[in-house]
Amino acid sequence: KMAADTSVDILQKVLENEILQSTKVVEEHLDAEIQKLDQMDEDELERLKQRRLEALKKSQQQKQEWLSKGHGEYREIPSERDFFQEVKESKNVVCHFYRDTTFRCQIMDKHLTVLAKKHIETKFLKLNAEKSPFLCERLRIKVIPTLALIKDGKTQDYVVGFTDLGNTDDFTTETLEWRLGCADLINYSGNLMEPPFQSQKKYGTSFTKLDKKTIRGKIYDSDSDDD
Repeated sequence: KMAADTSVDILQKVLENEILQSTKVVEEHLDAEIQKLDQMDEDELERLKQRRLEALKKSQQQKQEWLSKGHGEYREIPSERDFFQEVKESKNVVCHFYRDTTFRCQIMDKHLTVLAKKHIETKFLKLNAEKSPFLCERLRIKVIPTLALIKDGKTQDYVVGFTDLGNTDDFTTETLEWRLGCADLINYSGNLMEPPFQSQKKYGTSFTKLDKKTIRGKIYDSDSDDD
């Protein structure tokens, strides 16, 4: 017992020492930063201020440019022809191929509306799959809803049905945001290694299994029970 107590004491001291050391490092770093600022002359401070202002101005200009190209809102485009034009002028594009009669498309709409406002670096579009047979054929879209994830004019990835989103109808907007982050289609600040639905799982959320049906090249709803 005595030996165990002693080793606990030693461990505690080691730990306290570690904490003290790391606090000291942080303090020294801060002191160095403050000293650096103190030693800056007026000209240097002015230059620093100018650089900050320029960076701010640049990011404002970039924002305006995105907005002028239709970023910042989730929009429906009328035809396949519009799709090519829209994709050509933006680096990052998410296009939702939907169908009016598919309930899961409405769920997708709700999340995409939120993300379009939050991530103006990316263009969010929707296109009626029934009005775009050529594109559906070319992009091999067989299940509705499907998101085509397009970077620099090329389709890089797809979100097909809700399979990647925890296999449930009530996935969160954060889950879709994480999936788009994995495809490098948005500036994602969370941890890509930890899908949001993994943490939900810990709390015992039950998941419904979805079926994907692609029969003889026809397009099927991910929420249909047809054979």
